[in-house]
Formats: sequence, C-alpha cells, structure tokens
Amino acid sequence: MRLVHLPALRHKTLETLSHTALSVGHLLAHRTDVALVFNAANSPLLPFIRAARIPVATHVDGLEWKRDKWSGAGRRYYLIAERLSVRWSHAVIADARAIQDYYQERYEIGSVLIPYGAPIQDVANTELLKRTGYEPGRFHLVVARFEPENHVAEIVAGYVRSRAEYPLIVVGSAPYAAEYTERVHEIAGSDPRVRLVGGIWDQELLDALYAGCASYLHGHSVGGTNPSLLRAMGAGAPVIAYDVVFNREVLADTGLFFGDEAMLAETLETVEKRRDQEAARGAAARERARTAYRWDDVAARYERLCHDLVTGDLGARRAGVGRAGAGD
Repeated sequence: MRLVHLPALRHKTLETLSHTALSVGHLLAHRTDVALVFNAANSPLLPFIRAARIPVATHVDGLEWKRDKWSGAGRRYYLIAERLSVRWSHAVIADARAIQDYYQERYEIGSVLIPYGAPIQDVANTELLKRTGYEPGRFHLVVARFEPENHVAEIVAGYVRSRAEYPLIVVGSAPYAAEYTERVHEIAGSDPRVRLVGGIWDQELLDALYAGCASYLHGHSVGGTNPSLLRAMGAGAPVIAYDVVFNREVLADTGLFFGDEAMLAETLETVEKRRDQEAARGAAARERARTAYRWDDVAARYERLCHDLVTGDLGARRAGVGRAGAGD
C-alpha cells in the first residue's frame, strides 16, 4: 500500500470535497485499475473518474442529509449527491444492512455490503489508566464528535440527572461546532462527576479507556456501522447505545439502549449495581466483534469488489440485488 497525503480547505462545507478533488486529480495522473470513493458527497467528481475509464465504486457512508448541521442548501446538496452517487458509480458500497435497505427502497438499487472491522483488546492497560488518573472499571465513557446527531448533549444531561457514582469521561470536540460545544459545557455545569477532556490523540490511552470503562455510551444515530462502536465492542466495553436501527444491527443482543435522558439515567444506575453482569455483557460484545466484524473479511470483500469492477461482473447490483460478499 502506498499512502499519498494531500491538503484540504479547512472549512465545514468545503473540506471533504476539496480534498477529494485533489485526490481525483492525483488519480488521473497516476492511473489505477479501480477507484474507491468514500462519502456520497464526493459524487460530482465521479464523471472525471469515469471519463478516464477507471471503474469506480462509492462508499456512500451514512445518511448525511439527516445530520442537523446541514440545513437548507446543505441538505439539498447531500440529497442530490446521494442520487448522483447511485447514477454515476459502477457499484455502491454500504457499511450496514440498514443502509442497503435504504438504497434499495429509495433508489431500487442493490449494493455491496462491506462493514468495518473491529480491533480486539482482550486485556485492559490498567497501569496506564491509573497513571493518568482513571480508576479501571469505575468510569463511564463517551467518545464522539460534538454534533447534534451524536447526542452528546443528551448523554451528558441524562448522566447529570442520574445518581451514578462513577464519573463520566467525555472525549471529543468539533472544529466547526462552537455553539454545540458550549451547550454541552452548559449542561455539564458544575457537576464534578462530568469530565470534559477534549480530544485524546494518544491511541494507547484511548484504547485503555475503551477497555477499562464501566460502560461506553454511544449516541450516534445517522451513520451505518460506526467504527467507535466497534472499537468499544472489541475492547469488551458494556455498551449503552442510542436506540436506532444501525446500533441494534451492530450490537444485536449484546447492547442496552436508551431513547431519552430519563431512560439513560436509569440505565446508568442499574449498570453500576450489577458489575459482574455488565462484564459478561461486554465480553459477549467482544466475541460478536471478533466473529462478525473481522478485518480479514473486510479486506476479502474489498478484494472481491475490485476484481468484479475490473471484470465488469456487477450485473446483479444494477438489477437491485445487494451482495454481501465474501465471508457472509
């Protein structure tokens, strides 16, 4: 694998498209057998790839137009881009069955199912946690960008109204969401149990937090298979997730779910009272991640897709038949 790092305009609405435009320019100057484009927002650039006669598949990501940060023109753009990704891609990649179902129902088109893989941690780095001020097994964890559809504010509000004894560690920030970040801080208020630590770029420490938490609170609601959720599962964290189809698909029977602040508060109190049961639930989540979300399977599916793009063996997709690929 050869990685090429290119710049981007640091702007909420232009960062993704500007980076992809430079990437497509690089691609056209250094031709490949196949192009894989990530995020349907980049679909206006697909004709350039097709004009170069390079087979292209688009990983459509989540339902971006549902994100609260996009309204008016931004939301309309994402809906148009979504349609163009279907029209101009030789194949569409979905990372969850619920995303497959959406494209089948809305556009009558099949897609290739390729989720993400989960890194597996069998042992928590308790010494690192202790050195950095965290008591293993006695804190709740959130790792998320501060965006409305990730429900960080609701998670903090639910925790504040609970009688939980373990502190809540909130990891994350957002470069273009100062107002929402301020709202999260206001909700946390002066509650000494809430620790807003910002972004953590030390992967070893972040892994230790996932593996050492009493529960991982996951509020993402509009994406497909979420990498942060898989990382928590792979670390054996007992997950409490926002109740949407994507999270239920990934967690299956290993998760607990909440729909509002009151439900979350009650669940947090319950979790702290039954640590042995929660440890067993976390172990079950890790086994699900180990068997259902293997990176080797993900790589095999991408390899098969690339082969099909080169040979043109994609007739089933245009007929509206989704293919799960190798290992399903």
